[in-house]
This record gives sequence, structure tokens and C-alpha cells, in this order.
Amino acid sequence: MITITKKLIALDLDGTTLNDDSQISPQTAETIRAAARQGYIVSIVTGRPNRLSENFYDDLKLETPMINFNGNLGILPHQEWNREYQYTIDKEIVTELLEKSKPLGLSLIAVEGRDMFLANRGLNTGFGFFPSSLKTNQVLSRKSLKTNPISITVQVEPELKQGLINFVEQQFGDQVEVSPWGGPHPIVEIATKGVHKSTGLKFLADYYGVLQKDIIAFGDEGNDLTMMEYAGTGVAMKNAIDKIKNSADEVTDFTNDDDGVARYLQDHLDIAVGQ
Repeated sequence: MITITKKLIALDLDGTTLNDDSQISPQTAETIRAAARQGYIVSIVTGRPNRLSENFYDDLKLETPMINFNGNLGILPHQEWNREYQYTIDKEIVTELLEKSKPLGLSLIAVEGRDMFLANRGLNTGFGFFPSSLKTNQVLSRKSLKTNPISITVQVEPELKQGLINFVEQQFGDQVEVSPWGGPHPIVEIATKGVHKSTGLKFLADYYGVLQKDIIAFGDEGNDLTMMEYAGTGVAMKNAIDKIKNSADEVTDFTNDDDGVARYLQDHLDIAVGQ
């Protein structure tokens, strides 16, 4: 009897599966769909909330669980699932940030859950992640925040960024950890302490019975590090930051803008596209 080894392909979105226009190219989409048809378990593992990743999940025609908020949420999109999990933050931390927003230099406080988005204001330069204007039921206040959120995202004045990080770590460091975003935006994300993309990847591996050595994980930024270290094969994008490239098992020959994931899969896993 021949046993077919299960392999899990974990895909980061931004800077990895998505090109620089935040889209999935036709070649990348078809290659990933072909991998799924050929029996590979393909899952999205992203820092994005589910509200900003389910469209890509649908485009790729995936039926696997999806991991959002850097490992803090695991769902089967568009349906209820008894294995769904989430890690949440005490909403009193949000209240504290709201009360001290001026001295801390916070121009934006946004909180999210699987089916929740609240913010203290819209953001004209939302760089695709936050709406420019809020609906009445999206305005953040002590009264409107009824449940504990999964994630807190704040925009802080650049010169006060380190002060905010110090404040959160001193006041709530036993409950949460602070992760500044990469890139030019003075954005800081706050989430449950000790939960990372590797948390979600281990959940997927356990769910499917996949060994670590049979996991391939793609990434480009600092939040991908734990996932790539957990995987048997951590693949850094050609456009990845040096820290990720230096810790990866392999680096793609092409960037996210040149179908780096698709070309790697076709070359290394013998994915037959167009069948």
C-alpha cells in the first residue's frame, strides 16, 4: 500500500502572495489552485484581518482554514466551524488607551474581532487597511466596545512611538505584546502575548496531521519569522527583509511582483498548471 505524504503550504499575503498592487496575479492564482487540486494543503496565514483577506481566499478557491491577525484567529471563512479559535485582549486596555490618547500621541485607535471593526476616527491615508470614514456603528467608545477584541491597532506620532511601546509594555506586558508595523507608517499593533503566526501554523499542522518537515511556509517580513522557523522549509521572498532571508532555508529567485511563489512551487513541487 502506497502512503501519500501530506504537505502543507502556508502563504503570507502582503509582499508574498500579493504583488505590489495588493493583487494576486493570474499566474500565481492558477498555480496555487493547481497545487490544491493536486492534493497539497494550501492555507493563508496572514497578519491581515479576515475582512481584508476573505476575497483572496475566495479567488484562490480554497476550502482550508485561514489564519488571521498573525495567528490570533483561525476560521473556516463564510461558515461556522467547531474548531474555530481566537485569542482576545481585555477591552479595558482599549479604554485605557482611549483615555490617554492625547498624551500618548495616538491619532488612531482601531479594534477588531472576527465580526467587529471599531475606530475612533476614519483615516484618509488608510493605505488600504482602514476606512476613510466610519459608519455610525463603527465609532469606538467604551459603550460601543461590547466584547474583547482580537487586535488593537494604533497610529502614533513618530516621535512618541517608543514612549507608547514602553507604556503598553510596562502597564500590560504580562497580557499583550507590541509589534510596530514594517514600512514608513507609524503604526503599532497590540495583540495577545505569545501568539504568533507559528501558533496558527501549528494549529493547521495538527488539524491535518502534517509533520513539521512537510510544511513549506512563504514570507517576507518580521511577522513571518516564527512561521518560517516552525516549518520544515521556510522560504523567503527575494524581496524579503534581510532578517527573514538570513533565517530562511531557501530564497525565491523572483520577487512577489514577479510571481515568486508561483515560480518556486512550479520548480520545486512539480505543480502542473493548466490541467
